[in-house]
Amino acid sequence: MKPLQVIIVEDEFHSRETLKTFLEEYCPEVEVLDTASNVEEAINKISNYQPNLVFMDIELQTGTGFDVIQKIKHLNFHLIFTTAFEHYAIKAIKFSSIDYLLKPIDLEELLEAVQKAKSLVQEESRQHLLENLLSNFQTPTLENRKICLATSEGIEFIPTNQISYCEANGSYTDFHLTDGRKLVVSKNLKEYENLLGEMNFMRVHNSFLINLGEVRKFVKSEGGYIVMNNDRQVSISNSKRDAFMKRMGI
Repeated sequence: MKPLQVIIVEDEFHSRETLKTFLEEYCPEVEVLDTASNVEEAINKISNYQPNLVFMDIELQTGTGFDVIQKIKHLNFHLIFTTAFEHYAIKAIKFSSIDYLLKPIDLEELLEAVQKAKSLVQEESRQHLLENLLSNFQTPTLENRKICLATSEGIEFIPTNQISYCEANGSYTDFHLTDGRKLVVSKNLKEYENLLGEMNFMRVHNSFLINLGEVRKFVKSEGGYIVMNNDRQVSISNSKRDAFMKRMGI
C-alpha cells in the first residue's frame, strides 16, 4: 500500500517540527511531503502536491484553516485539524465528522487519527465531508446545520430539523427521522447529547434524546410520556420532567 502523503499546515515552528518528527519516527505508513506556515503557502502546496492527508492548524497568523479549505478547488484529501484550545469551531468540526487533535499533540491520539485516516482516505465521501464542514461553519444558526452520520451503508448528511428523536441502542444510537427512516450509528447517545444539546434537543430519558420541535403533546397520566409528531410515545424520567415542561413553556 502506498504511504499516506501528508502536508502539515502550522504557523508555530516548534509545533510544526514536533508533528513532523512524530510522523516520521512513529508512522512508517506516512510520507511528509512538505510543510506550510500561512494561508497562501498552504493553498499553493496543497494544490501542487495533491496530498491525501492534511494536518491543518485552525488558527494561522494570516487567517484560518477554513480560509485554506475555501480557496482550494479540489477537496480530495482527508483532513485532521490541530488546535491549542477548545476552539469555537470544534462544534462544526464534530458535526461534520472531521478529526481534530488538541495541542500539545498526544502521540497515542495522533497514531489513532492516522490509522483512521488510512481507512478513510480511499473513500469518495471525503470531499462531501469538507463541503459539509464549510457549510456548517458558515451557517449562523445551529438549527440549519447538517450532521454527518456514518452508517454501515455509508455517510449521510442530515439537517438537524429532520431528526425526530434519537434512541440509545447499546453502544449505538438509532436516529429516527421525520420522513420515517431510521439510521443506526456506531456512537453512543451521550455523544449526540453533547453535540445537539445546544440546539432544540433535550435528553428526556436515559434512552431518548428528542427534538423539542417535533413534540406533539405531553401526557401526564401513567407517570407521564411524550408523543412525537410521528406518533411515537417517548418515556420521560421523573428527574427530567420539570426541565422539559419549562423548555416547552407548560
